[in-house]
Amino acid sequence: MDGGEEDPRVWTPQEKSLHEARLKAKAKRRLRRTSSRDSNRESLSEAGEPGPDPSSPKDKSHDRKSRMGKGRGLPKKGGAGGKGVWGAPGVVYSYQEPDARDPNYDEVAQGDTVYATVVPELEEGELEKTVHPMVLEYFEHGDTLEVVELLRELNLGGKKAAVSSLAVSLSLEGKASHRELTSRLLSDLVGKVLGPEDIATAFDGMLHDLPDLILDTPEAPQMLGQFIARAVADHALPLDFLERYKGRVDCEHARAALDRAAVLLRIKRDVNRLDNVWGVGGGQRPVKHLIKEMNLLLREYLLSGDASEAEHCLRQLEVPHFHHELVYEAVVMVLESSGETAVAMMVKLLKMLWETGLVTLDQMNRGFQRVYNELGDLSLDVPLAHTILERLVDRCFEEGVITKQLRDTCPARYG
Repeated sequence: MDGGEEDPRVWTPQEKSLHEARLKAKAKRRLRRTSSRDSNRESLSEAGEPGPDPSSPKDKSHDRKSRMGKGRGLPKKGGAGGKGVWGAPGVVYSYQEPDARDPNYDEVAQGDTVYATVVPELEEGELEKTVHPMVLEYFEHGDTLEVVELLRELNLGGKKAAVSSLAVSLSLEGKASHRELTSRLLSDLVGKVLGPEDIATAFDGMLHDLPDLILDTPEAPQMLGQFIARAVADHALPLDFLERYKGRVDCEHARAALDRAAVLLRIKRDVNRLDNVWGVGGGQRPVKHLIKEMNLLLREYLLSGDASEAEHCLRQLEVPHFHHELVYEAVVMVLESSGETAVAMMVKLLKMLWETGLVTLDQMNRGFQRVYNELGDLSLDVPLAHTILERLVDRCFEEGVITKQLRDTCPARYG
């Protein structure tokens, strides 16, 4: 070989086969490109229209028509889709309320936000567990405003009547002062927590349940009648409540309760008397009201002569620390009556109250001593006050109602 010629390369069998495969693939690619160009030229020559430019972006990957093989071949989203597109031409969007679940929701930009606390409605069992101790505590402190505020925090729903029923039922088993407090509570709840019809519904249920109530409280019909009369007088019950039952009551106990209420509303023209239908005062009643009650008690005794009823009424007042007022009112009433009958009846009543322990020695002395101190003023209205008082004191001492010392300090004996 000459020095200017290169020796041919020696191929190994593996390299040779690989080289041939590459050549074949290259030839196939070249053949495919050539055939596609020829077909494009033929279509242009036949249709006379230019075909799509292969370099144009509007190829299959940019076609807005559906590539799923479905539909009518219309543009996707009605032509309103695509990047940077605000919708189809001519479409006007209305205002949409912000969605709090939207990730871009801005609470501050929405203006004033009002938060409301939702209190679930009490179930029947929960209502009794909540209201029962509330009423018992009210019997201790007697503050109706506190009960109103506590009930306002509860969602009573359709169970408002149950509050009245529970309070009345508990007071039937308690003392007369509890019943007085309950009547006041019903009056104060109207317009704030309950309505007159809610209380009417409660009394409807209790009238129906009277056969069961008398098992624990035999006086339930009379007491319920007094509750109804007091509630009507306080405008806690509709004025036509009793009228609704005319000729429609079959239960004898319910009839007795309604009759009691009707009698009280008809004959008790004295508002104070009906207002104090329970005959109680205790620490809950003003002093002036207690004085009126004792005065009325004594007048009824002079008319009826029933000392036992007078004793019962005095006990119902539940003011043992104020019994000296009864002694004072009894003596003054005798002085104003100017009759021997009044002297004898008052001595009899004072003696019974002394023997039963309702009036203590200290209260008896305080009552008479107050009359002694005011005898000068009393004599201006009753000229014979000194003489009548002397006669009354002597009779009381003979019956063992007052002590010798109290008798001897009577101003009439030295007047």
